[in-house]
Amino acid sequence: MPAIWNGILSTARSESLTVPELPWPIELRPHPRARAMRLRLDEAREKLLLTHPRRMSRKTALDWARGQRDWVQEQLTRLQPGEPFVPGAEIPFEGRSILLHWQPSLSRTPILSADVLACGGPQDAFAARIERFLRGEARRLLSDLTAEIARAAGVDVRSVAVGDASSRWGSCSSNGSIRYNWRLVLAPPHLLRWVVAHEVAHRRHMDHGPAFRTLEACLYGGDVPAARAELRALGPRLKRVGRRL
Repeated sequence: MPAIWNGILSTARSESLTVPELPWPIELRPHPRARAMRLRLDEAREKLLLTHPRRMSRKTALDWARGQRDWVQEQLTRLQPGEPFVPGAEIPFEGRSILLHWQPSLSRTPILSADVLACGGPQDAFAARIERFLRGEARRLLSDLTAEIARAAGVDVRSVAVGDASSRWGSCSSNGSIRYNWRLVLAPPHLLRWVVAHEVAHRRHMDHGPAFRTLEACLYGGDVPAARAELRALGPRLKRVGRRL
């Protein structure tokens, strides 16, 4: 659970700071609808994220965050180590386990054959090449699936992109642009389908009301609560993949 504080509010801009009392840099995120301060850990970037009301002084926010150092330390002790892209590592891909292999003489472009993802070239570039491959596969698979489900829904999607958001698997803007977390490619295919169905359903309903939920379930064609629970359980591991130890 994130640490939360309710209190009063001066204006601030989003910024990242190093606070001696805290083990990770802290990113201040003013939000117009926030009524309380909320602190959480971004494992992938090794940062603390502090969302706070827009009209709040930096000093008030940081003083409160300093008071959460015991909570932060407790959360850090619970974190499992990252799973970096190194030769010999096994990572999930489309719900199955694949082996990462490096050999200098192989192509520098990773090639997936059976359950082995291999590439060559300088070893110090291995991790970057593997991540580029996975991001490319995610973009391809999610673009194709989004087009398929959008046709079924009778809606248009302006663009599909992938990123590495710390707290969202997908987002849909009012102009029809959809963005996904590339790490979805590590999950079983039915979970990709659920996330895509969820975001495409937002092309008709930009809320989570009954009409949205009905369309989401129809587009997914499965048990939405079960898929949501499964991705929530898998999420922490997926977000450790590719992160250094």
